[in-house]
Amino acid sequence: MLESTVAAIRPLDEAAMAAARDLQGRLTKPAGSLGALEPLSVRLAGLAGTCPPPLPEPAAVAIFAGDHGVHAQGVTPWPQEVTAQMIGNFLAGGAVVNAFARQAGASVTVVDVGVATPLPADPAADPAGPRLIAANVRPGTRDLTVTAALTRDEARAAVETGIRVAGELVDAGAGILLTGDMGIGNTTPAAALIAAFTGVDPAAATGRGTGVDDETYARKVGVVRAALDRHAPDPADPLGVLGTVGGLEHAALAGLVLGAAARRVPVLLDGVIAVSAALAAAAFAPDAVGAMVAGHRSAEPGATAALRHLGLDPLIDLGLRLGEGTGALLALPVVIGAVRVLHEVATFDSAGVAEK
Repeated sequence: MLESTVAAIRPLDEAAMAAARDLQGRLTKPAGSLGALEPLSVRLAGLAGTCPPPLPEPAAVAIFAGDHGVHAQGVTPWPQEVTAQMIGNFLAGGAVVNAFARQAGASVTVVDVGVATPLPADPAADPAGPRLIAANVRPGTRDLTVTAALTRDEARAAVETGIRVAGELVDAGAGILLTGDMGIGNTTPAAALIAAFTGVDPAAATGRGTGVDDETYARKVGVVRAALDRHAPDPADPLGVLGTVGGLEHAALAGLVLGAAARRVPVLLDGVIAVSAALAAAAFAPDAVGAMVAGHRSAEPGATAALRHLGLDPLIDLGLRLGEGTGALLALPVVIGAVRVLHEVATFDSAGVAEK
């Protein structure tokens, strides 16, 4: 599945992008006056292969959840059980991501790809609300400071879970996919992935996650550095990088991006977990970047390094660092607006407005 998905990813359609640029130049507004929205609309036309591209709706948020063996190294003060507890909160509709999803009219799908704490077989959730997909590859990763976090087969299984989820959501009618994540300790493997794929120093890739103190932060940087020294991951081998220093949710998110790109559907990236996964997706298939839209700039420093490496500019910058998909949901109206302009704004000719 991974190989066939990667093979299906193609470059953006140049003719559709040229048509979108031409249309932007004929709309009743000064050229370039919509700033970043204009090249975004052009890129989305290239992804869809038509101008104007389809409106990117309805939106579907996929929250991939997993736990991490590196938690044992004291990289976060939060207990690991919070991962499973937050899944219950997502399913009950009580998290920030749920509030933002209701505001945006987006569906929420939670995917257990590697939670260590057993989840109830039939969670008490609204049948019409968020849903849970049970796809647990293993109950959390191994400690990446001691051994590889995942075997290659486990990393592949997680990536292919993400690909399958992308296909299911698109088949159900989603016009845009939004990345979400949950996993106590997951900013540590995210930092390791970012350092491995971009080459930045671990200190530049590592942030404070949930807001750790100086001592914990220093320990976290040391953990990332030790993991990279131990495994020496090769950025030309993305499956190997995900296996040695990644997480199950990171691998699944990489698969979601690849699956969306193969289906020519945009994927709106959230924060540092999402962009670390996006680096892996781009290593599998460089043309997958054409399907990526950076929702926001996370306060985690590694996110900026990852976005720079991908060549993506974030749509909003609000100092967010929650994850879950929250920043992507706040950016969603901006993406829809960029495309709606091409559908609904009159041209100078049609409106009878004189050009300069």
